[in-house]
Amino acid sequence: MSTNATQMLVSATMEFLRRHSPFDRMEGDALRFLAERLKLAYYHKDAAILTPDMGAARTFYIIQRGKVVARQAGEVNVTEYNVMTLGPGECFPIGAVTAQRASTNGYTAIEDVFCYQLAADDFFELMRMSSVFNLFCTQYIASLLNQSRQQLQVQFAQRAAEQQSLNTPLSLLAKREPVSVQPETPLRQVLEAMGQQRLGSMIVTDAEGKPVGIFTQSDVLHRVVLAGVALEEPIGKVMSKDPHTLQDTVYAYDAALAMAMHGIRHVLVVDGEGRLKGVISERDLFTLQRVGLRQIRQSVETAPDLETLLQTSHDVRQLALNMLAQGVGAEQVTQFISALNDTITRRVLELNLDKHDLYGVDWAWLSFGSEGREEQTFSTDQDNGIIYLCPDFMDKEQLKMRLLDFARDVNDDLDKCGFPLCSGNIMAGNPDLCLTLEEWEEKFTNWVRHPHPAALLNATIFFDFRTLYGNPSLGERLRKWMLSLTTSNPGFLKMMAHNALDVEPPLGKIRDFVTDLDPEHPGTIDLKKYGARLFVDIARIYALAAGIHNSNTVQRLRHSAKRLGISGEEMAAIIDSFNFIQLLRLRHQHLETEAGQAGDNRIHPDKLNELDRRILKESFRQVRKLQSRIKMDYQV
Repeated sequence: MSTNATQMLVSATMEFLRRHSPFDRMEGDALRFLAERLKLAYYHKDAAILTPDMGAARTFYIIQRGKVVARQAGEVNVTEYNVMTLGPGECFPIGAVTAQRASTNGYTAIEDVFCYQLAADDFFELMRMSSVFNLFCTQYIASLLNQSRQQLQVQFAQRAAEQQSLNTPLSLLAKREPVSVQPETPLRQVLEAMGQQRLGSMIVTDAEGKPVGIFTQSDVLHRVVLAGVALEEPIGKVMSKDPHTLQDTVYAYDAALAMAMHGIRHVLVVDGEGRLKGVISERDLFTLQRVGLRQIRQSVETAPDLETLLQTSHDVRQLALNMLAQGVGAEQVTQFISALNDTITRRVLELNLDKHDLYGVDWAWLSFGSEGREEQTFSTDQDNGIIYLCPDFMDKEQLKMRLLDFARDVNDDLDKCGFPLCSGNIMAGNPDLCLTLEEWEEKFTNWVRHPHPAALLNATIFFDFRTLYGNPSLGERLRKWMLSLTTSNPGFLKMMAHNALDVEPPLGKIRDFVTDLDPEHPGTIDLKKYGARLFVDIARIYALAAGIHNSNTVQRLRHSAKRLGISGEEMAAIIDSFNFIQLLRLRHQHLETEAGQAGDNRIHPDKLNELDRRILKESFRQVRKLQSRIKMDYQV
């Protein structure tokens, strides 16, 4: 072949590669190195391209045209869980070539296929040359997800005001040298220093420079003036002990989340040894956000009526949009939405407590479902209940009526604030969900010991709970009771595992996705029912089996990894997949609402860009692996 013809072939190969990840970001010399060494091979329909019995994989394949089906080999041979389809631009077998082992999958052409082939020696040389390719091969999903997040960031940045990023490390925000005193410092000296240096707060540290307390301007009135404390007394007597700290390596959104969740106005920044490095205030974070935490929280805390709270719920959406525009991940955004929605719910509860006499009643408000898991998206309804104690001297029926009257008013007010009434009546105003601790324990016991279909459905909802308001010990007692039942009942967990396998990820054997599961919405995939739910259900089972107290799906998966023998890299890929599906839900719901439509979870995969389609396929493959694992663990 002439030099000109060779160069034309290399240029055509490079043009193809640039249309696909990760080659679209690969360094120029590395991309040319790759293009010059690729060989194009043809495989007719039904031809075996690579099988496990061919031995250690010595060739890396990039599909140029056509489709290839990968089938898992080995003991697990259940078609529903071991088939995936690859198309143009996708590569295989990454893990086998990297580890120089035989492939665990067999790859077959399902139509006429052209594949680029790269010899293993050139593959390893390319990994040395290109950091982009190296990252792609070692952190496949994380690499793709990062690219998608960058695209999403650009998309939402066009909708959000130009502002600094909540991805800013606290070490960069806490630039001012912190001012601190020790616990024995007299109050007078502290107040003089605060006045002279115009400080809104004073940090109290021990001899090693580690924070032990904080004293703010608002403390002066209540803890000093009205309490009649002499100015000669030490600051340690009136300070707030055990202030909230974060390490300087975390980000501004972590500080924002801490403030939203704990109702605080300052976060202390410490180094790895726990020594004070700076102070982050609401004002600091307010400069990062046009719709600020300070505005939202103050609006919530002082809201005199529901109209004010309704406006605040709109601000929560805008703040979450800003976070998406700044590249903050789905895990943090959903936690943030949940935390701020929690504050709104608590204020609704407080407003209603002014109208209902519950003085002396030991009770708590429980959140179930996505709110219980701290995984709320933009579109969410109510899932809540009440747990209480009924002393012997109280009339049980009368007490329950008082609590139900209160709960129904709260449910109605939450509906007015943008949290729709639950169509399934999973609300505290339902007499079946306003129960004493003993009644809740009895209900949980019946579900576990008699796992009929309705009981299993209830478990998927009610076993994901948090105490949102009231006496937290009631929720903890219920959780301990629940875990004592599930950890000792493998039969119940096996039934839950069987239930979790009823829904499969919508991956096609020939097409990329199955989009005809809902006849009323052809061409779509419900990312909640056929995506997020699959991760949630499996994480719940492993958490209940291991006695894990967390209700959050990502935390459940992380805590389960060691018990299941899953490597950190493998679990990271699973969690990244779940977070990507959550990110797609957030993006879709926002765009639907912005267009004046009701936000839902149904996406049109054909409308996704190539990168997002690719990551979505990989995310579904990851949950398919999880389903294979739970199928083996529980023999269902």
